[in-house]
Amino acid sequence: MTETVERKISVSVPPNHGTPSPPTLSQSSQSLEALKDITFGSIAGIIGKTIEYPFDTIKVRLQSQPSALPLRYAGPLDCMRQSLRADGLSSLYRGVSAPLLGAAIETSSLFFSYRVAQTALRATLYPSPADAALPLSALVACGAASGAFTSLLLTPIELVKCQMQVPVSAGSHRGAGPVAVITAVYGHHGLGGFWHGQLGTLIRETGGSAAWFGSYEGASMLFRRYDNRSRPAVLEDAGALLPPLPLWQQMLAGAAAGVSYNFVFYPADTIKSRMQTADVAERVGGARGTFWSVGKALWRQQGVQGLYRGCGITVARAAPSSAFIFAVYEGLRGWFPS
Repeated sequence: MTETVERKISVSVPPNHGTPSPPTLSQSSQSLEALKDITFGSIAGIIGKTIEYPFDTIKVRLQSQPSALPLRYAGPLDCMRQSLRADGLSSLYRGVSAPLLGAAIETSSLFFSYRVAQTALRATLYPSPADAALPLSALVACGAASGAFTSLLLTPIELVKCQMQVPVSAGSHRGAGPVAVITAVYGHHGLGGFWHGQLGTLIRETGGSAAWFGSYEGASMLFRRYDNRSRPAVLEDAGALLPPLPLWQQMLAGAAAGVSYNFVFYPADTIKSRMQTADVAERVGGARGTFWSVGKALWRQQGVQGLYRGCGITVARAAPSSAFIFAVYEGLRGWFPS
């Protein structure tokens, strides 16, 4: 992910961009790199989720409003105002324990599987020297594979999170703690019930992660080309390490990645949220809506506006959150080099 690979650089060869492709490593080195991906990704994910969680709660409440008009919330600011008036600031952090765990799992899984996907491509479709960068299209494909894998881990955590984020209703388990939600889901639908909404998560994570890593790599490539033109330097030492991007460039690239991830496949996330916030008891006896049936119903009732409800606040909170995730991850990698 970071500049951990020694490269030979001359004046005629521009520096590689963004996250470098993983080198060929010994078994012990591979295990160490995997441990770093998991540890540093977990720390970065927890920090990013702490920053964005109140905005995520507002997004889920906007997405999960009943179809009947008038809507409960006029927009993000109205939702925040009603939430603070009803239950205070703590209501915006309701259910944060599951998302913090989810953020640690998601981010560590994304970085870990992204590196594994690059290694697999190097062994098959792109046999090349260990210090040569993969093309951007291959890195986008690695991001998609990373997201597909991560979706399997993320769906159960997001289901619990969404059930806890929606306003409490009488006679419902919603608003209770994670143990009560888990018990209710398992009691009504068994183990498979935790993957309700998996298709939506798969679409969002596969496409979103391709956009996330692709945007970060693309922005990093542009920054490196700009830096190479504006501050040309000759590295006479053939084994010199390529220096990391400045912090502000890492954060701008990360912010661009966060916006791309959340905007492109936002409708899939809206449909998933509506599926996962339906009361468990209301989905017993074959009443559970599929991804396509929920999507079609939402389209008929509210159109494009319904599919993108809450998108503005989601994109706004994604930019700083993603910026911090990449900055923290890259910083930790820089402090603990291979």
